[in-house]
Amino acid sequence: PPSQGPPGPPSAAPFQGPPQPPQPSILQPGSQNCLQAASYGPQMAGAQLSYPGGFPGGPAQMAGPPQPQKKLDPDSIPSPIQVIENDRATRGGQVYATNTRGQVPPLVTTDCVIQDQGNASPRYIRCTTYCFPCTSDMAKQAQIPLAAVIKPFATIPSNETPLYLVNHGENGPVRCNRCKAYMCPFMQFIEGGRRYQCGFCSCVNDVPPFYFQHLDHIGRRLDHYEKPELSLGSYEYVATLDYCRKNKPPNPPAFIFMIDVSYSNIKNGLVKLICEELKTVLGKLPKEEQEETSAIRVGFITYNKVLHFFNVKSNLAQPQMMVVTDVGEVFVPLLDGFLVNYQESQSVIHNLLDQIPEMFADSNENETVFAPVIQAGMEALKAADCPGKLFLFHSSLPTAEAPGKLRNRDDKKLVNTDKEKILFQPQTNVYESLAKDCVAHSCSVTLFLFPSQYVDVASLGLVPQLTGGTLYKYNNFQMPLDSRQFLNDLRNDIEKKIGFDAIMRVRTSTGFRATDFFGGVFMNNTTDVEMAAIDCDKAVTVEFKHDDKLGEDSGALIQCAVLYTTISGQRRLRIHNLGLNCSSQLADLYKSCETDALINFFAKSAFKAVLHQPLKVIREILVNQTAHMLACYRKNCASPSAASQLILPDSMKVLPVYMNCLLKSCVLLSRPEISTDERTFQRQLVMTMDVADSQLFFYPQLLPIVKNNVKSTTLPAAVRCSESRLSEEGIFLLANGLNMFLWLGVSSPPEVIQGIFNVPSFAHVNTDMTLLPEVGSPYSQKLKMIMNIIQQKRPYSMKLTIAKQREQPEMVFRQFLVEDKGLYGGSSYVDFLCCVHKEICQLLN
Repeated sequence: PPSQGPPGPPSAAPFQGPPQPPQPSILQPGSQNCLQAASYGPQMAGAQLSYPGGFPGGPAQMAGPPQPQKKLDPDSIPSPIQVIENDRATRGGQVYATNTRGQVPPLVTTDCVIQDQGNASPRYIRCTTYCFPCTSDMAKQAQIPLAAVIKPFATIPSNETPLYLVNHGENGPVRCNRCKAYMCPFMQFIEGGRRYQCGFCSCVNDVPPFYFQHLDHIGRRLDHYEKPELSLGSYEYVATLDYCRKNKPPNPPAFIFMIDVSYSNIKNGLVKLICEELKTVLGKLPKEEQEETSAIRVGFITYNKVLHFFNVKSNLAQPQMMVVTDVGEVFVPLLDGFLVNYQESQSVIHNLLDQIPEMFADSNENETVFAPVIQAGMEALKAADCPGKLFLFHSSLPTAEAPGKLRNRDDKKLVNTDKEKILFQPQTNVYESLAKDCVAHSCSVTLFLFPSQYVDVASLGLVPQLTGGTLYKYNNFQMPLDSRQFLNDLRNDIEKKIGFDAIMRVRTSTGFRATDFFGGVFMNNTTDVEMAAIDCDKAVTVEFKHDDKLGEDSGALIQCAVLYTTISGQRRLRIHNLGLNCSSQLADLYKSCETDALINFFAKSAFKAVLHQPLKVIREILVNQTAHMLACYRKNCASPSAASQLILPDSMKVLPVYMNCLLKSCVLLSRPEISTDERTFQRQLVMTMDVADSQLFFYPQLLPIVKNNVKSTTLPAAVRCSESRLSEEGIFLLANGLNMFLWLGVSSPPEVIQGIFNVPSFAHVNTDMTLLPEVGSPYSQKLKMIMNIIQQKRPYSMKLTIAKQREQPEMVFRQFLVEDKGLYGGSSYVDFLCCVHKEICQLLN
């Protein structure tokens, strides 16, 4: 293919896999016995599984037949670590050019440089498969979900080209008259360049006079490579007034900080911590590259069961407080002086931030309101006629008399019953309608929660979820142990790239369409995804279904367009285009799958379903669909072989292990030590995750620290998440994007313990610490470097827990060893593989 620009006719785009043809994995268990042992069907996929002879834990204790039982060797079953390492070895560090339709990108775990040559970078869009089946019958036969995980504002590394901005002045972007798709590489110019045929709906359009250009000898415009919208997969347009609310340019956004000043927050020092940090972080508000200072205005509210608004106008000597006691009908008591430019009002604001902790020092008020606080922020943005974001710092169940008042309804008796779904649903519809109003007025809500008991995350978290905000939660927050994690999150959240008042539309070529959307999104109709804000970490997963046949020549084309307002108040359109192949051969479909994207899709669809269906049913569906996808491959694509063999397509080798991790997640399988709030919190987080985050979340990274060369600057090779990989003389670091554990074996080398913790031995290590001490030794520096690399690019700051072998915190750590059998149900990887194999055999019979 040409080295720049998109390819010519689609037929010149063969599927490009890795250099050598991948072979399917064939697992040959030592004996039939192994499979007969797995005598549980999908209905027990999440229950305690008992095996004859302690299969497959330690040595088989003979409980049954006299001859020793052979079992699957964990080393002979597909390893996620191996798959990740192989992809890094073949594709790491290389340039990946997007000029070929339907090629499968490197895995999310592989670092490479992406060059846009006509299709959107996989940083923006990843698919469950890069080759769609031609017909809906084929799709039903394979049951592979056809979906895209779209992260429209993904951060691009500095060695890749940022998006070009196309400005057609008052003309605005060129669009198809019929389907309204935007000009892109999929448009075919004809009749000497006077007209073009739309790649999505085939409508022939006139080229507007201002846009005319002659064609070369192969029918390509002479300015093809000068125009981003003709040669690139992703780019932006400056939007005209037609794309703005009320046809006038938007105002720059505002950030409003809302602090819960109830008794416990004052007492534990949280309010003072927040106020001190805001003094620093307000100097780092996001701004456009070319701007001197940020255009974002700021405002401040404190609250308990009443609201306090502050006037921080730059000409005041002292901030002024206005109290709103009628929380039933919130109004904004001041307009002028509430939202201000930070630079201009800096001294008044600092004055206020110094005073807030003192002002409420003697307050004994422990009751709080919640919904009226969001209402107030939204009303303030509405009055100022600008989009914006509310930062709420809140810590208790809102029990004060007010709209959105909640009661403690946490009920352990509902767990493992058909009514368990109630725990995930909000307890009043106030929050949904509040979120709807927020989206209508482009008010995004980010919530920092500091609960010491049940706060009903299912209700409080709904507003951040539906408004494109983020939810952070710090259980039993303690100063100074937890302050670092919180402050990192706050800084990161304030500084990150974000678009406001956004509408996303996903268009497709004829033959298929977007049918379902998963993520932090709100939808008034079936096509427009509305987001009060969208930031660089949020992904929306979109499912597609056939509504007709797809052609192998034309392929399946996707265009995602996001209309939004920048942080400086400019209205823009961000366009991402991606072309996929289509085939009438099932083998092509299986060859082009991406397991990490499949798991992202399955997790989101399962987590959406928990609101309506019993968890047991959801787990059964996941097991059945896994077996079905693999059985279809076995029947139609694999060469004939003995039934005792489990054959997996190369692209889905590790689907079973990841699927088992999903089935065992605390959202789908309750565990006594995990609270309802924690389950609801994790459910909400996963709903907006991109592929890289869901990959790490379900299969954590486990790194050996001791065997490590202290001088090397790269990460040590990961090991599989299983207890069998730990050793008493080892030290291991585990991370899943939310938590980080440092596990210490009982015989850890004293010199390493000394080097990391500055104490003489294992016994002296204090497990309460959440920050490693400053030691300055090579061991300490190396470990900190590893922790920093893992933390980079992750949306949440991970809290560190020290887990000593054979001590209490180790129990929590063990739940993350996802290849092992769960303490409270949940199969081991080996067991689950046997279970899936059994299901496949039943389907094939």
